[in-house]
This record gives sequence, C-alpha cells and structure tokens, in this order.
Amino acid sequence: MSIDLGRDGAIGIVTINQPERMNAMTGALLAELIDVLHTVAVDRSIRVVILTGAGDRAFVAGADIGQMANMTADEAFEFGRLGHAASSAIENLPQPVIAAVNGYAFGGGSELALASDIRIASTNAEFAQPEVKLGIPPGWGGSQRLPRIVGPGFAAEMIFTGRRIKADEALRTGLVNSVHESSMLMDAAKAIAGQIAENSPNAVRMSKRLMNPAQRDNPAASLAEEGRAFGRAFEHPDQELGMTAFLEKRAADYQD
Repeated sequence: MSIDLGRDGAIGIVTINQPERMNAMTGALLAELIDVLHTVAVDRSIRVVILTGAGDRAFVAGADIGQMANMTADEAFEFGRLGHAASSAIENLPQPVIAAVNGYAFGGGSELALASDIRIASTNAEFAQPEVKLGIPPGWGGSQRLPRIVGPGFAAEMIFTGRRIKADEALRTGLVNSVHESSMLMDAAKAIAGQIAENSPNAVRMSKRLMNPAQRDNPAASLAEEGRAFGRAFEHPDQELGMTAFLEKRAADYQD
C-alpha cells in the first residue's frame, strides 16, 4: 500500500507514502487514494481527516510526468478523470479535511490541497500550478478551486505564469491558513483537528455540506438549505446534548 490510513483517536491520517518519488501521483496511486477516502467516508468514528505526504521534501510533487508524457488524448482524459475523482472525494468527504503541506505541492499536488477544507504549510512548502510550462492546462480542478480560494487575479497569475509560491506568500494570499516549522507541522494539524473533533459530529458534517462549493453557486437556494439544516439539527441528539452541556457549564461528550 502506498496510501497509509492511520488513526489518532477520532482523527484519521491519510499519508501519500512514496517519498522516494516525492509522492508523485500515478493512475494506480490515485485509484488507491480514492479507495482509502471511500473507506474514511463511511467510518463514523473518524471525525476529521489530515491529508499529508510522507517525507519532508514533498506533499505531492505533482502528477507522474513520466507516465503522462506519452499518453494519447483518450488516456489523458481518463487520467484527468481519476484526478478529478480524487479531488472530489476529498472535497465531498463528510469529515473536514486538513491538508498538512510539507514541501512541494505542484500541479496535481496543489489541486489535492485545494480540495481540502483547511490548508496549513511548513516553512519549506511551495505551491505551483506549472502545467502551462508542460503545454497543458490544470487538469484536476485547479482552474475552478484556486480562484475561489485566492481570488481570480492571483489565481490567473499563478496559472498563467506557473511560478512557485513560497509559504509566506501562500499565507499572505490566503492559500494557506497558517505556516509552521517542519518539525511542528503535524502537531499543528492535530491541534486543529482535535478542536474540530471535540464538536458535534453531526453539526460539523452539516456545516461542511452547506459550505460545499456546489451549494455556493446558488446563494438563495443555499441559504434556504441552511435554514432547513438548522431546523433538522434540532431533531438530532447532539443538539440537546450540546445545549444542555452549555447551560450546565460543562463540556459536551459527543458520541460518534
């Protein structure tokens, strides 16, 4: 297995584990990642997910160019379809996903991070959408997700120039939430994940679903759905548990 699924209490840790190849994504590796994410999606005991890459050189250095170089158009379409499926699997997980970006996140690696809900980076992290340098456009969702996160102007600059963005610029532009020393990156990710895991699993999942980009395309419909979700939450045990604990000035003990 090149995709590891670990656990730390209610935190699931998905690690892309091919550091000798800087975690470059082949079709087989994408399919394995999708399978692991499907396993995570149905595991109610996992309340939050950390996605990272093994080693300290790369989160994911991109797609495997050696595999891509001689693809036909049909083969490239299928490879792109797998990349889209992996990104969508991250984005549509019921649990929040924190991308802990250690080192390079180029091309497809950047796009997997963009599909995550929260991105934090090590001081040596670098992001890029360098596809135009290879004669292709972004293929795993970068043209759609990057403008939503950093704005259309900066996204256009990143995609049209293909230049590398270091951690400090990524923080300044909103591409990442925070930057940490490499040795502290996973501790920081686990601290955020732990805060999320303390909350109502039902409310967190509802909130993620409401924040999904597909919901934001129609603001009026999205607001109506938020109202319906708010009401439905009062039918779930977490609402009574949480409000009772608040009134009694104690922490709520949410169950899976």
